[in-house]
This record gives sequence, C-alpha cells and structure tokens, in this order.
Amino acid sequence: MSEPETTDPDSPTPPSPSRVRFAYALGRFLLTPLARVLYRPHILGRENVPRTGPVIIASNHLSFIDSIAIPVAAPRNVRFLAKATYFEGKGLGNALSRTFFTALGASPVRRGAGQAALDALEQQKQLLEAGEAIALYPEGTRSLDGRLYKGRTGVAFLALQTGAPVVPVGLIGTNEVMPVGAKLPRMHPRATIRFGAPIDVSAHGPASSGRARRLATDEIMAAIHELSGQELAHTYNEVPAHSTIERIKQAIPHERR
Repeated sequence: MSEPETTDPDSPTPPSPSRVRFAYALGRFLLTPLARVLYRPHILGRENVPRTGPVIIASNHLSFIDSIAIPVAAPRNVRFLAKATYFEGKGLGNALSRTFFTALGASPVRRGAGQAALDALEQQKQLLEAGEAIALYPEGTRSLDGRLYKGRTGVAFLALQTGAPVVPVGLIGTNEVMPVGAKLPRMHPRATIRFGAPIDVSAHGPASSGRARRLATDEIMAAIHELSGQELAHTYNEVPAHSTIERIKQAIPHERR
C-alpha cells in the first residue's frame, strides 16, 4: 500500500491550527459542561485515554450525535473528519455550521473511494504525527439497524503506520437520543460512552501487510463489540448498490479500507 502523493485540488482548505485550537478550546469550555448537565451521559473509562501523544479513538457509529458525544466525553481534545459540505457555502446558516464543526475539532474532507479515501487517511495521519487524538468509525457509516458491522482496515493502517495506540469506544443509546432524521437530540434516555483499554496492534505486522491490517481491525472491532454489546452483522455496512457493476463489486471479496 503506497502513500498518496497528491491531494484533491477541489478539497476544502482545513482551518488553520491556531483557529482550530481557539475554536475548540472555546467549544469545549461552553459545550462540554452544558451537554453534561442537559443530557447527563454515562461516561465510563475516561482514564483509558492517554492524556498526551497520538491516539486513535475507534468507535461504533449509531447517530449523528456520536461526533459530539465523543469530544464531550473525552478527557482531551479529539479531532475528526467531517463532510466538506458542513464547511462550505455562504450565509448565516453556513457560517454557523462551519463554526460549530470547527469548535468540535472537525476538519473538512471529501468523502468517497479512490483518491478521496487516500486523502482522508493522509489528513488523519498528519494529525497523528502532530500528536493529536483522532476519532473515527471503522464501520464507515452509521448503523441504521443497531447492529455492529465489520470494520474497514483504514483504522489499522493508521495505527500500524504511526504506532498510535487505539482506544476502542462503545456508544450505547445515542441512536435513541438522536434517531436518524431528528433535528435535535432528546433529553431522554441517557446515552453511555465507554472507553476501553488502549490496544497496541503492532504485533500483527507492518502496515503494508493486508493480513496484518485485517487482523488488527478485527481485534479493534472485537473490543468495540465487547464495550457496546451490539448484535454482530458479520458483513460490511454498504451503501445500497445502484447499478449492476456496483453490485458485482460488493459481491467480490476484497479488503475494505
């Protein structure tokens, strides 16, 4: 697996580091206590998150609010990638969206396969090399039926290439706090965020090994499963195929990044 040599010229420019630090510090100062008072989440295992140095927080994904719950619950700044459309456009609504996601520690990324996927990995790699904590969802997208889907190997690639430990997270009930399609989160029931013990995946082999990436990803997903208690889907969470070619691609076994 080679590293990407170019970036998408159409990709949005990430906010400057100083702007992100200021916005995120302000966001944590204002949002974290407010969210904890209003929604009273159960937060377990915060001591498992290293306070300094690069770390990958790998979580199951049930709701839009997951990307708020993790930064609110974590004991340190956490960065994650968000759809570029949240940072684009003009007008008050777009400005509020851009400010909100920047305050959460998000960086814009173009989603998709091929070069877009490589660019996303490269952004996350750079954050880790800068000593940041990043959050990602190995399933790739939200689980609409509540089951835990098979993990894609980008999480293992980053961990094996950078040496960053992986902290598994089990989110419970976030899909009930904010179901798909809801405009605002509900006050009840209370969600649970469980941080597991850090995982060192280096024993599985180098990042260049597909087998190492697959075994490391499976170990991470097993830890997430233990924390979340979800039913296992034993398959990937695929976007519905809209053509014969897409259906054929999904049917052919191959490594999913």
